[in-house]
Amino acid sequence: MSSSANIYVDDGSYNKLLSYLMGLDQPQLEEFKICLQSSQLLLGNFQQIPWANLKAIDPTNLLCLLSEYFSERQIWEVTLSIFDNMNLTSQCTEVRAMMNEIAQTQGSQDPSQEEPDFPEEEKDHRRRYRERMKAKILTMWDNIPWPEDHIYLRNVTEKEHEGLKSLLYPNRTGAQPQTIVLEGLAGVGKTTLAMKVVLHWAEGFLFHQRFSYVFFISCHKVRDMKDTTLAGLLSWDWPDSQAPIEALMSHPESLLFVIDGFEEMDVPSTLDESPPCKDWYQQLPVNRILFHLLKKELVPLATLLITTKEYRTNDLKKLLLNPWFVQIVGFTEGDREEYFIRYFGDQNKAKRILHWVRKNESLFHFCSAPMVCWTVCSCLKRQMARNPHFQLSTQTTTSLYVYFFSSLLATAEVSLSDQSWPDQWRALCSLAAEGMWFWKFTFAKKDLKHRHLEAPVIGSLLRLNILRKVSDCEDCVTFTHQSFQVFLGAMFYVLRGVRGSIGGPPKHQEMRVLLNDALADTNFYWNQMALFFFGLLKRNLAEELEDTLRCKMSHRTTDELLEWADELESYDLISSCFEFLHFFECLYETREENFVRQILSHLLEADLDIFGSLQLQVSSFCLKHCQRLSKLRLSVSSAIPQTELTFNLETLETRPHSKIRQWQDVCSVFSNGNLTELDFSNSKLNAFSMKKLCYELRNPRCKLQKLTCKSITPVRILKELVLVLYGNHRLTHLNLSSNNLGIPVSTMIFKTLRHSACNIQYLWLESCGLTPLACRHLFLELSKNSSVRFLSLGDNDLSGVEVKSLQGPSEMPESSLKELSLWFCQLGTSSCKYLSDALLKNKSLTHLNLRKNNLRDEGVKFLCKALSHPDCSLQNLDLSDCSFTAEGCQELANALQHNCNMKILDIGSNDIQDDGVKHLCEVLNHPKCALNTLGLEKCNLTPACCQYLSSVLRSSKSLFNLNLLGNNLEPRGVSTLWKALKKSTCKLQKLGLEKELYNIVKGELEELQERGSFLRVKCKWDFNDLEDKWWW
Repeated sequence: MSSSANIYVDDGSYNKLLSYLMGLDQPQLEEFKICLQSSQLLLGNFQQIPWANLKAIDPTNLLCLLSEYFSERQIWEVTLSIFDNMNLTSQCTEVRAMMNEIAQTQGSQDPSQEEPDFPEEEKDHRRRYRERMKAKILTMWDNIPWPEDHIYLRNVTEKEHEGLKSLLYPNRTGAQPQTIVLEGLAGVGKTTLAMKVVLHWAEGFLFHQRFSYVFFISCHKVRDMKDTTLAGLLSWDWPDSQAPIEALMSHPESLLFVIDGFEEMDVPSTLDESPPCKDWYQQLPVNRILFHLLKKELVPLATLLITTKEYRTNDLKKLLLNPWFVQIVGFTEGDREEYFIRYFGDQNKAKRILHWVRKNESLFHFCSAPMVCWTVCSCLKRQMARNPHFQLSTQTTTSLYVYFFSSLLATAEVSLSDQSWPDQWRALCSLAAEGMWFWKFTFAKKDLKHRHLEAPVIGSLLRLNILRKVSDCEDCVTFTHQSFQVFLGAMFYVLRGVRGSIGGPPKHQEMRVLLNDALADTNFYWNQMALFFFGLLKRNLAEELEDTLRCKMSHRTTDELLEWADELESYDLISSCFEFLHFFECLYETREENFVRQILSHLLEADLDIFGSLQLQVSSFCLKHCQRLSKLRLSVSSAIPQTELTFNLETLETRPHSKIRQWQDVCSVFSNGNLTELDFSNSKLNAFSMKKLCYELRNPRCKLQKLTCKSITPVRILKELVLVLYGNHRLTHLNLSSNNLGIPVSTMIFKTLRHSACNIQYLWLESCGLTPLACRHLFLELSKNSSVRFLSLGDNDLSGVEVKSLQGPSEMPESSLKELSLWFCQLGTSSCKYLSDALLKNKSLTHLNLRKNNLRDEGVKFLCKALSHPDCSLQNLDLSDCSFTAEGCQELANALQHNCNMKILDIGSNDIQDDGVKHLCEVLNHPKCALNTLGLEKCNLTPACCQYLSSVLRSSKSLFNLNLLGNNLEPRGVSTLWKALKKSTCKLQKLGLEKELYNIVKGELEELQERGSFLRVKCKWDFNDLEDKWWW
């Protein structure tokens, strides 16, 4: 049961009431609803329920509705009064008996009854304040306009109410008073839920024991108010304008502040610098008072309940202390289905329409708001009535909104001349756009006057439910749903005119900023505004608006967009978090292929996650037009069918499956002649879709050079890559890391590597779960005519590999392998013995990475036997985090005395201490030492080592890079180093140093650089930076 009435009414009482209502037949139920409109039967001053909310409601939701307007006792009284009027004698007898039973077991539920232990004066304060707040909330409720044909559904679920109840009634004792945030999209019921909290407190059914007073503060109402105090702010809703502040201050833990619409508040940039405020009587701007309240500086023991749209959540997190966020989702899928069925009256038609809406994911997401459901339904119903051949498949989100507004305004009665109407429409769109820029959704009379919006237009827009009056703000209006403001704001940028909406830059520059922000931001409303903007470029929609609104669209918009797209080539879009998928959705919304082809001719790289049907659809539409695309990251988790045909049960016809065609369009970009890098990691593909992909990669026009396939599911489909590896001479880089390859897959791929038709030169097999047998196969195949020059086997357990018989890569005397990475391979001392032999036998190997292996001093000693040999060609060695000490450093120093090839040595994260540095410095001072990069990060060094390093810095002709991060060198150690760094003989160009130590010499470094020094200090050695990465 989706109803939440039993939250406000005792379970047994609720079930009884529901049984009486469900016992009525349909004519009796309709009569009961009509009686609810009678003031005589509503017993005095009981609130009347709008007929629009009653006419189509069922018994369950009727009881829910009654619980919103009446207390439990009042529901019983009204039910008895109506049953008596309907002459339902037996039901009246049962209702009276039930009321007596409730009175005996539970006592009176009169909401005006106060707790007996309060003084009489405070009881009177509380009673009058509750009456005032109840009247205020009910007035606000009644002033919310709904279209006549709107279907009333409860969009606040029992789960949400129960969750809120548990938040405000914490089970644990002595806990920090909580701060609760209700977040969600516009129109999903956040304010409604907050108002119900206040209403049910005022009526005495929820929270009346927990909270003595509940305050409702509307952010849009107070944002432009004059300076006041917290005491003054709380007095605004007091019956006699004088709140009992001293009484409130004495029990702050019993206060609840409901702060509605945080998104309307601007956070001052100087907020962090402002002193804390704890004084209830300090005069401040209202928004400052609210921020001090939110930060728990004012009334720290009070409970806060805040509502906000989800895009302001991060701002709130910076302000609040231990907040609890509750997501308000609005209409569930079941609610949306029920709404469509009840609106159209034809279940089959409604389900067909809803099936189409579901495929339009952004529109379906929007429909979680009841007002959007009404917009979609009313628009489609009008179009279907006007055009018997209307096709849903041709509709877009933008076209729905265009037809919605044009159909409403076509029948609007506005006493304006044809010359005035276009100016008024531009003014409305400009108002909407300006509001979007400044997150302003409530507009005062002065805002309308500033835009020269005339009263007849405002009146018409209110009647058409495009605008509505704000219930708690006199002379203020807002758009009935935020999507209306988003749509009209987007329309502003396609209307003729050069003036911007915010009075600064011209419109075309404003448009560029809008697109750059919207396509680098995940804010739902900016994204939707960009979608509408592109959708309005569709010719037939522009013509529809011109005919209806009598105002011209700009002919320059398309040219300005192409100029904007031309600049995309100069940006690093991936690092700037460009939303490629949303960009493609926007282009797909236009359905203008020539325009899409032109704008995508500037796109050189893309990053796409295809996780659903919509993403596959828009990607297929756009990628086939990306003829200059050179880099593509493509993660696919959307299900692609195994068969090429689909069978329609209704028409008994077979036709090509649309998803197959779309996947073919996606794959067509691989053979565009320009794509050189493809990464489809984290993809879930079947054998059929993988074969299609590989088929395109074998196309003679395919110029692919680098292919990354990490974390592919299922792994067995990687066997299809054999088709690509065999015969594609351009493909030189292959990354299969993070796939548990197993014997069958690894065997097939490794055998292909030896073939002369395979030209793979760089191969990554990290975290592949390789077994000793698989490694044996790999090295065996690489020894047979392999082109592989770089191989990474990192994060595979090679401790069980029979290195003695395999001799590592030593079986490849003529091998082209130059770079070998064996990081974190569980290698130990014994492995080093055979690696040492391999280094001597492989003259081509110049790079070796053994990071994060437990080699210890003994293992380093074995390696140094090879390093000290004149025939050892190794130039780059990474021994970081290998568990050796100063003894190992002594071995390395001895080896380097005989090795003129070693250029880069990283021994960071080893406990070598100052003695280890001393051993190395002895050889670094030698004129024949060629080492240019030394990594000593986190080596437990002290200021004492700086004397040895200073000597090297003064004399070394080769050392350019030195990493000393993570060592406690202290200021005196840095001072010692700095004396050497200032010498003209010092060749060092980059020094890794902790930030606090760098700050000591920052000024002197700037002076050195002004005099032409190339020295830079790095407080973070970034291994994603190619300059710092050394060789991988």
